[in-house]
Amino acid sequence: MKLSEAPVLIHTLSSADQSLVDGVLAGQRRALAKAITLIESTRADHQQRAQQVLNAVLPSTGNAIRIGISGVPGAGKSTFIEALGVWLIEQGKKLAVLAVDPSSSVSGGSILGDKTRMEQLSQREEAFIRPSPSSGSLGGVAEKSREAMLLCEAAGYDVIIIETVGVGQSETTVAGMVDMFCLLQLPNAGDDLQAIKKGIVEIADMVVINKADIDKQATAVVRAQWRNALHMLRPASPNWAPPVIALSALHKEGIVDFWAQVEKYQAALKPTGEFAAKRQHQALNWMWQMIDSGLRQHFRHHPRVQENLAALTLSVEKGTTTPATAAYVLLDYLKH
Repeated sequence: MKLSEAPVLIHTLSSADQSLVDGVLAGQRRALAKAITLIESTRADHQQRAQQVLNAVLPSTGNAIRIGISGVPGAGKSTFIEALGVWLIEQGKKLAVLAVDPSSSVSGGSILGDKTRMEQLSQREEAFIRPSPSSGSLGGVAEKSREAMLLCEAAGYDVIIIETVGVGQSETTVAGMVDMFCLLQLPNAGDDLQAIKKGIVEIADMVVINKADIDKQATAVVRAQWRNALHMLRPASPNWAPPVIALSALHKEGIVDFWAQVEKYQAALKPTGEFAAKRQHQALNWMWQMIDSGLRQHFRHHPRVQENLAALTLSVEKGTTTPATAAYVLLDYLKH
């Protein structure tokens, strides 16, 4: 098959879904919320409709700056995002926050409810805040955060912030869907620097020491430690050395400096084509992740797999069958 002959999925939208698409493109908050609810649904018919809606709005996406915010609990992520968001709105920008809450193990729903933690920002018409349960997703990122991000871009939001759970999971997932990944730390965390996962440090495009007003001396020490740690690592981009800045979100100090670094980051990567290449790479990774997820679902729902999985699992647990043999037997069912 020639590249020009590659299949393109084209579906005719129902009148209801076309109305939903029109509402999203018009920047209607209610339509955006309904569209995100649709993509978060696990129903097969809803998923099919969601993909049609996403394909319809896709040409209007990609114009926002995507920022990931992570950090340990208590680092003040929500306070920082609110202070940044209010400032950005004052600069004439529209902001969408996809705040991923820890999921309740009982109900599967969000626990924290970021709208209650960003009271001032949630009252602004120029801001859209969507708390979503992580549902056990790797990196604390809701499974549908990528699709929600595209919908927010189509709705005309200039800045998309994804706030992760930050409770110890690998944060590489959020770094794989945003343009810039920012790690929030506390000024009294210097002694714990060695305990921070190397992988998280390597993917950070900026380190922010929040609550710098509490102890200026401790802030200076931890900034120096972070700079040394980052200096010892090979930077992810040859055109960008991750800065370490200090600020106080509570007192709204240092917000301007933070955004200046975001703009410097874009100015450093866009002219070289690295910015666009990063998004292309992320899109391809996203496709393969969806393929892997779809194959796992297909495997688990296969009739013969369902019929024999329990027995083979028990056999492996008892040591009468090797894990490899059981895996090959189960996978072989997919051929028939």
